[in-house]
Amino acid sequence: MPVGRPDAHPTAAALPLADVAAGHRGDLVNLADAADARAVAAGLDRLLDWYAGLTPARLAEVDRHYHPQARFRDPFNDVCGTAAIAGIFRHMFETVREPRFVIIERLLDGRRAFIRWDFHLRRDDGRALTIHGGSLLHFEPDGRVREHIDYWDAAGELYAQLPLLGALMRWLKRRLAAPSPRGGGSA
Repeated sequence: MPVGRPDAHPTAAALPLADVAAGHRGDLVNLADAADARAVAAGLDRLLDWYAGLTPARLAEVDRHYHPQARFRDPFNDVCGTAAIAGIFRHMFETVREPRFVIIERLLDGRRAFIRWDFHLRRDDGRALTIHGGSLLHFEPDGRVREHIDYWDAAGELYAQLPLLGALMRWLKRRLAAPSPRGGGSA
């Protein structure tokens, strides 16, 4: 047994997190880490369910998913606090038709997660538009998001769909793209 810790299990420091989460004896740090990991995983599940079913009425639940001083950043916004985050989504519901998120992939590593998603909406002319993106999330130990950073290509995904800007964006893309390799070979 470790010196000075007669109550500690001799291999507590070497137990994998999965063993600690499964209830094997470990030191207090491992048990706290396991509890944090479970809270973060449950928080991620709740958050993704919330996004999948997000409606104006469900905006009142933002405090359940985001820390009171959480930061939210995307290509158009950089705000702190749950009221400001709810305001972004309230604005989304006011300005686009039939918005919905579809989660494509999720990765969880400790208190960080990366989510790949598609955001579907209808333009004013009725045409469907899909924006592909990802979100880097940092969680508090209680399972609520402390920082949410969205990554998506505003120029290629959104601006290119607009009549005047779209032509300019397509021209810029052609002008700035590296030439294709000749001969059909791939690297």
